[in-house]
Amino acid sequence: MHELAITESIVTGVCERVGECRVTKVMLEVGRFSGAVPDAIRFCFDVSAKGTPLEGAALEIFEPAARARCRGCGRDFEPRDSLALCDCGSADVELIAGLELKIRSVEVA
Repeated sequence: MHELAITESIVTGVCERVGECRVTKVMLEVGRFSGAVPDAIRFCFDVSAKGTPLEGAALEIFEPAARARCRGCGRDFEPRDSLALCDCGSADVELIAGLELKIRSVEVA
């Protein structure tokens, strides 16, 4: 489960930025095709935050929809799965959203 390592990195990164300030909320953005499972990150968060300024903080995860652009016809669309095919039949697509895995914001007390 690589989500534990991801969550530990998030906690470490936030701690490096906020120092000893108590964190009340962490907001993440986890795209549909990022390879990370939001529920697993939620599960790992409390364990990873224990004994840090993030202990007891709320975790909010935004899951933006994936978006792709067809290089053949130029159409933007929401892919149904990781094999993004345009309605025109082209598989020559660029994923323009859905790979996000980032800290959106942090609230401190």
